[in-house]
This record gives sequence, structure tokens and C-alpha cells, in this order.
Amino acid sequence: MMTVGIIGGGIGGLCLAQGLVRAGVHVTVFERDEHVAAREQGYRLHIDPHGSSALHECLPAPLWNAFVATAGDPGTGGFGFLDEQLATMCLVEDEVFRGGLTDPARGHHAASRITLRRILLAGLGEQVRFGAEFTGYERLADGRVRADFADGHRAEFDLLVGADGTNSRVRHQLLPEAERVDVGAMGIGGKLPLERRDWLPKRLTSGLNVVMPPRDFLFTAVFKRRRTAEQTRALLSDDVTAAGLDPDELFGGLEQQDYLMWAFVLPTGAADTEATGADLRELVLRRAADWDRRLRRVLAETQPETINAFGFRASTKPRPWQSGNVTLLGDAIHSMPPTGGVGANTAMRDAANLCRAVTDAATGARTLTDAVADYEQQMLEYGFGAVDVSVSRARQATAGRLARGGARGFMRVCGAVPPLRRAVFKSNWTDMDDEQAQVT
Repeated sequence: MMTVGIIGGGIGGLCLAQGLVRAGVHVTVFERDEHVAAREQGYRLHIDPHGSSALHECLPAPLWNAFVATAGDPGTGGFGFLDEQLATMCLVEDEVFRGGLTDPARGHHAASRITLRRILLAGLGEQVRFGAEFTGYERLADGRVRADFADGHRAEFDLLVGADGTNSRVRHQLLPEAERVDVGAMGIGGKLPLERRDWLPKRLTSGLNVVMPPRDFLFTAVFKRRRTAEQTRALLSDDVTAAGLDPDELFGGLEQQDYLMWAFVLPTGAADTEATGADLRELVLRRAADWDRRLRRVLAETQPETINAFGFRASTKPRPWQSGNVTLLGDAIHSMPPTGGVGANTAMRDAANLCRAVTDAATGARTLTDAVADYEQQMLEYGFGAVDVSVSRARQATAGRLARGGARGFMRVCGAVPPLRRAVFKSNWTDMDDEQAQVT
């Protein structure tokens, strides 16, 4: 039986693990964190058609159903481009944003990162080893690869997959010249619970929004669950149990609140990434001093413990390398700033494509080397396409006043001319045709 070792228990690595288990391939995931709740944090994720298709392909039916039930709609108010006084410059209609995709397996979802990771862990049990710090690998004479860990443990596999994030140790060894560069922007993010926030403008609670002042940039989105954890458990518990999964394990750690997520984008160096949440909140309030009072209230009422700052860096496309029994997925190879909203989706797309390739090799349809080579060729093309889009949007978010003025004027024109608006935005968000949905 083919064996696969995955370094990193994030969303991409766990999605791959679920798909390989479903295909009957023996897999072990090694995660450096000591336990599942070591990093129970994170913001709302927008799951696009690529991400939905990958999850549907890799997850067993009970877990897919749990994902759909616990996720939320991406917003029924379209995508708004607003000025700092909350005036709408352009509103991209729901049918353009969603592209008419109503099938959950090919549609859009708002997902809690915490909940999604819990779902992806469900049923894997001892196939996920926590507290396993990867230190390096060695290719063996028999064609296998050995992974080494800080505690002295060693394990051999037919294929080793680096899914260990932006500072990937697998990448550092496989592609020592691969670089990540600053893109000139950084972000400060926070979460504001929706409970008892009746003062929030409908525009901020009904869709996704970009606020475009003369300087800086604010993105907002809401996470509203389709069902609570209790409702989901009542609906799916029997199916989960019948599939041999533990309802307590699956439903015990899900996100328990609805919230508005905001991300304030500003130039690199404008904030200290090590600053406290309270200091970061004061900084964004100073920079937003002349904004609409309701936007300022969103920032002011966000609890400091939910506020974090992070630099935006992106991978540079590496030179071609010889494919073999070590490969990479997600941020380990094509990390990107969050301004494109596609990082997690691209990692899950990698997972589904690599799962398909490994399954072909396991069944003898082609050699493992050929399967991995085909995966890497496709992954580098769409993965770094996503990097380019995300970097471009990060730089637009920190553009100078002259460029920002031009962008604001263009948005107002798009808002006033429906044919132009549809032409500009449709190709950005609905690029998944029937063939792509089947092949991912």
C-alpha cells in the first residue's frame, strides 16, 4: 500500500489527508502544535467555487454536510465598494458575484477557520500526530523518503508532502533558493460580535465590502452561521455516528458566535506587528479619524484580544525543479497576502489535485513521479496566478492619493453603468466553468 506523510496540519494538509483516506491511501499528518486547540483562532474565510469543489471531493459525505450546515452564506447584498462616509460607489450584484452558482459543491460559503479545521480533523484520529516538529528529510536508495523529527522519531513514506505553511522547512530543503518578499502592505484585523449590534448599518451586515478612503483600505465581511452547533448536531448526529465518527469530537469545538470581521490595510511599517491589540486599535482609529462614526464604532468596540497585525509577504515563483517523492502545497510553495481572498481556496485546490494524482499512482494508472510532476506543473500555474492577483490588490490598497482618486472615480463609473460593471467584475469572481468544476 502506498504511504504518504504530510508535514503540517493546517487546512490544506488536512484536506489532502481526508481525500487520501477516502481513496484508501495510508496517510500520516505531522503537526508541530502540541494539541488541537493550541491555535484556536482565526478569521472568517471566503470559500469560493474552487475551495467548495475541493472540499466536496475530499470530504466524506457526513463531514461535507457538516461544513455546509455550519458555514454561512457569503452575504446576500453583493459586494460593495464604499467611501469612508459609507456612501456606495459601486455595488456588484449578487448574481454577478456568485455567478449563478447555487450548488453548494460549486458555490460560495462563509466559513469559520476554527470550525473548518475541526471538521477537517474529524475521523483522522491517530493519523494526525501532534507535537511532531519536523527537522528534515532524506531520500533513500529504495525510492522512499525518510522524515526526521526533533524528538528523534523517524518515519518512511513513498511520498512526503510539505504543507507546513509560509516558513516551510520542507520548502527550505527542497527549494533553498525560493524566496518570500514584502509586498509593501500590511494588515490589522479584528472581530466584532454581531450580538446586540443593532446599530450596524445594513450594508455592513448583508454583504462583503471594501471601504476606499483617500488613503488606507478597509475590508469587512460577516460570519453568520446557517445553523448553530446544537442545531447542526441535532440534524447530522445520526449520520455522523453511522459513518463511524464521534459527534462529540466533531461538534465540540465549533465556532459559537456570529461576528463582523474587518481588515485594515496600510503600508508596511505603519504599525508594529508585535504591538498590543489595544495599541493597534488606537492606531487604526487615528488613521480613520474622519470616517463615518459607525465605521469608527466598529473599530472602537472591537475587543483588543481579537485584534492582530500581520505583514503581507508573497512567494516568488521558483525555478523548475526535478519532480520526485517530495512535493509542496498551499502556503508552503505559493504564499500570498490575504487581499485576494484565495489563499485557503488555492491550498484546498492543491489538496484535491494532489489527492487525485496520488490515487492514480496508487492504482497503477501512472508512476508516482509522473503524477507528482503533472500536479506540480498545474499547481505552479494557477497557484502563482493567485499570488499575482493577491499582490496586485495589496498594492492597490496602499496606492498613493492620485492613484486612489482615480480608482474611486472608476468605481463610481462602474456603479453608474451596469454593462461596464458586469464586464469588469464577472470574470474576476466567476471563473469556474463546468470543465474546471470537474477537473478543479
